[in-house]
Amino acid sequence: MEKLYVELARTVRAYENCSNSEHENHREWKLKHAQRLGELVHEHMPSGSGVDNGTSLNLEKSNGEKLVFETSYHHMNDAGMYDGWTEHTVVVTASLMFGFNLRITGRNRNDIKEYLVSLFQESLLKEV
Repeated sequence: MEKLYVELARTVRAYENCSNSEHENHREWKLKHAQRLGELVHEHMPSGSGVDNGTSLNLEKSNGEKLVFETSYHHMNDAGMYDGWTEHTVVVTASLMFGFNLRITGRNRNDIKEYLVSLFQESLLKEV
């Protein structure tokens, strides 16, 4: 068992390694790694409870030392009605002291970033 962020980083690195080769076998493994990443994100990353469009991993911006996720949050007003979205990029980088650092971009409407940090930390620290 490994923490999710470690498994994601290792699989992204394996995907990258296969991307740098034209060998037939590497193309097959690149696809397998991409499928595994999709499964891990779908099964374990935030989805629902305001993160209504789920979370996606940006493979073009990610590498073995940095994971980049795209997400959005569906806000509600005081009457409990949905009243708009904010778009966010979640950047996870390696930290020698803490395992990883987490940075969230986008508008901090209703102090949503604090909530998103807790959601993503909880997800990334799961054992898979």
